[in-house]
Amino acid sequence: MRTKDCSFNRVVLAVLALIVWGCSGSGSQTDKAIQKSAEEVGVLISKELLLRPDFMRYNTGDVYAIHYAEVCAAYGAIKLAFQLENKELANTLIEHYKKATPEYISNSKNHVDANVYGVLPLEIYKHTGDENYLSEGICFADEQWLDTLSNGLSSQTRFWIDDIYMIGCLQAQAYRATGKTIYLERAAFTLNAYINELQQANGLFYHGNNAPFYWGRGNGWVAAGFAEVLSELSSKNPYYHSILEAYKKMMHTLLQNQAEDGMWHQVINRPESFKETSCTAMFAFAMALGVKHKLLPQKAYKNACVKAWNGLQNYLNPDGKVREVCVGTGQSTEIDYYFNRPRVTGDLHGQAPLLWLASELLDE
Repeated sequence: MRTKDCSFNRVVLAVLALIVWGCSGSGSQTDKAIQKSAEEVGVLISKELLLRPDFMRYNTGDVYAIHYAEVCAAYGAIKLAFQLENKELANTLIEHYKKATPEYISNSKNHVDANVYGVLPLEIYKHTGDENYLSEGICFADEQWLDTLSNGLSSQTRFWIDDIYMIGCLQAQAYRATGKTIYLERAAFTLNAYINELQQANGLFYHGNNAPFYWGRGNGWVAAGFAEVLSELSSKNPYYHSILEAYKKMMHTLLQNQAEDGMWHQVINRPESFKETSCTAMFAFAMALGVKHKLLPQKAYKNACVKAWNGLQNYLNPDGKVREVCVGTGQSTEIDYYFNRPRVTGDLHGQAPLLWLASELLDE
């Protein structure tokens, strides 16, 4: 009975927030309702993460690692637990991830998707001050630049759009932990190169050179990576303005493509494609960070975040699992490939960004 009550309360709070937003000029009552809803949802998803019998892992024969989706979920859960001053939840999460075996923490092949693990120990260090977590996280951040290409980019550069997050967020986290600007310089240099190579005129990103479609979650990684870096980057950085312009252009087009119920589609500009939860949470997270750091106009983008949050509640099960998450998706020249991708429930690609979004809404 308690589970049903909690589910009902989430819906009531979300609907109340949307109603109040439409009637209030200040949005202060909206903020309180959203914060309450974000706390409840964030804790629910964090606890669901702890109930999983094993970690999501890479084991492809040459790469052994904790999967980036698991890392991103843990990053969001730990950040949220400390925001709430929920020491029990924070400590339980930290102890849980101590169980990961060394071979799945080390990056056996210096792979970009495995290296993003570093964001997790760096987040723990920020709150605990434990130097062991700092040294562990910095190793992953510095490992990205052990070898560089002739153009100065990391050897992990693939020009896949999700790299914008995998490299950008890790380097931003290293800066947050150390205050050393070299990490932001690396991130900005990388993002600028990816913008020049991959961004389209409307601000969105094709899934790949041979996949001329605006796949939702791929663009979600871009949006989240932009926001993570811009939230720390100085306007004096030589790439600041080009990254900010690229980010704003992307956010403008995303705003135009948000559905009335707050969701975004699997293929962003194709409303006949299904509504997808992971990209919706990622886009709303990127907008929430932009509003908080005064990179985006508050009224339009805060309203979009509220709509997205409310829309996502319709896809959240009482056990904390998110529905309608697109499975991992390779590139294709056929649009039907994207339209027909399987959708699953409880995939960490969907759980993670909802935790990020809840964390940002708590800061309102």
